[in-house]
Amino acid sequence: MTYILGISGLYHDSAAALIRDGDILAAAQEERFTRQKHDARFPESAIRYVLDEAGISLSDVDHVAFYDKPFLKFERLLETYVATAPRGFASFRVAMPIWLKEKLFLRRFLVKELQKLSPDFDMSQLLFSEHHISHAASAYYPSPFDEAVVLTIDGVGEWATTTLGIGRGSELEILKEIHFPHSLGLLYSAFTHYAGFKVNSGEYKVMGLAPYGVPQYKDLILETLVDVKEDGSFKLDQTYFNYTAGLTMTNNAFAKVFGEPHRAPETDQLTQFHMDIAASIQAVTEEIVLRMTRAAAKEYGIDNLCMAGGVALNCVANGKILRDGAFKRLWVQPAAGDAGGAVGTALAAWHQELGEPSLSHEGDRMKGSYLGPSYDTDQICAELDKLGAVYTKMSQDEMIAETAAAIANGKAVGWFQGRMEFGPRALGGRSILGDPRSSEMQKTLNLKVKYRESFRPFAPSVLREDVSDWFQLEDDSPYMLIVADVAEEHKKPMSAEEEALFGIDKLNVPRSEIPAVTHVDYSARVQTVHAETNPLYHQLISRFKQLTGCPVVVNTSFNVRGEPIVCTPEDAFRCFMGTEMDVLAIGNVILRKPVQDPALKEDYTSKYELD
Repeated sequence: MTYILGISGLYHDSAAALIRDGDILAAAQEERFTRQKHDARFPESAIRYVLDEAGISLSDVDHVAFYDKPFLKFERLLETYVATAPRGFASFRVAMPIWLKEKLFLRRFLVKELQKLSPDFDMSQLLFSEHHISHAASAYYPSPFDEAVVLTIDGVGEWATTTLGIGRGSELEILKEIHFPHSLGLLYSAFTHYAGFKVNSGEYKVMGLAPYGVPQYKDLILETLVDVKEDGSFKLDQTYFNYTAGLTMTNNAFAKVFGEPHRAPETDQLTQFHMDIAASIQAVTEEIVLRMTRAAAKEYGIDNLCMAGGVALNCVANGKILRDGAFKRLWVQPAAGDAGGAVGTALAAWHQELGEPSLSHEGDRMKGSYLGPSYDTDQICAELDKLGAVYTKMSQDEMIAETAAAIANGKAVGWFQGRMEFGPRALGGRSILGDPRSSEMQKTLNLKVKYRESFRPFAPSVLREDVSDWFQLEDDSPYMLIVADVAEEHKKPMSAEEEALFGIDKLNVPRSEIPAVTHVDYSARVQTVHAETNPLYHQLISRFKQLTGCPVVVNTSFNVRGEPIVCTPEDAFRCFMGTEMDVLAIGNVILRKPVQDPALKEDYTSKYELD
């Protein structure tokens, strides 16, 4: 029996994962325990959790694998600073103390931290994987495919920003790379910064804002900023960017291209210009990715595609890849960003360092991504009692019936069940749920529960067996990483006056029978719910369907803006009391807001740093 602990982090989104003989046992991000979003610190809490979940200590672990090779990354930083000198001095001065203190001597730092958990931990147990190998392994090895093209796209690892490889059986080989500073992830982040959102956090806001705009700057971007070849390979004109030498993503030349200054976060109003900019960079991203996938399908003649890296979280682009048909099947790692590197480096160590055979690709080797902590009824009640909560304990069937009725009656419901999800999406373990038929639910959840921008769309969770009746999708989408249009029979046509609306004015126009999850372009970020991986959530939606005839619920993550997704019953109760959620279903326990002690209410509107 061989245990391998995978670690990612020290840049952003630290995480830990544990595998046993190639089987993923547990995985979690550090932020869920520390309550600091995108926490980059050594993931001590996440490591303690995954070891506890398996009932072992670090002394029982055979190897610890890190998702990155720090010397290669340091080489890239030094070469970049030399190439851009003297312009890069400000960035150099900020980065060097951190590197010289811990990152350059990462092996020693990791050993020191691991020895706090097990004094006998030996440096020889420590393995390192290249960043994009970790991404590729996280995409291919848990996938349902014995053969696949593997595409990874992100900001930057050591040197690579994009890789293309082939997985066959236990073998995974990277065949092509695009290197820094040419990066699709950094291009998208540059526009995220320009639109006034936070880099490495706000990219999904740009994706959500794009349908409100028109991609009128697409050709300008392709003519000026990025040179794209037919096979999707590309180069960025560094004249317009500042990330190689400075402390910001873009420079004044970038702003002059579009004729508008950089938007100040939180203060400057979002205008039609910003919506058009979002639509344009989204269209450019889709164009580049589709060129890559079409060329790869043609060159290798393989039907299956696996994806990871931060850009693989662009579910709009993923939906277009699937509909394009160059590949018959698509599988995206649910923790596609850096956190997923913890899973990938552990699997790479198992298959590539140790040369072990691949496990069966049947079933879901990511286990629905339900890889985090769970709590039994006694633990839940003990925590709630300490907090002074008022609750009703009931049977599981009663809890499901009560929760489904609350959703059908228009209530905003906190749903805390089973193991916490690994990755950025809430998938029915730590979710806030609502009635998708309500035209007010999107606004209610955004403004009164999530405390976030009104334009942000919500995702539908739909029974797998009913997905094609409600959406233009025949495939599985268990990880909410594919966007598809609502089925024609459920759409509501817009009037001429509604069609003429611009920008955010489109928000309040109901577009379907499930308006709370239908975006302004009739699309939805679909999660298919499977009885095999989340039976309780499947039962809840089935009960809602019995009550309403609708097999869909609104699903958004259980947190407020800037807060990590809740992890413990205490986190859930505090978020419940800090927002205008109506009901909390936690294990077989139901809490109703009106009967709680008003003194326990918290002000969550400014509790967390805005993302």
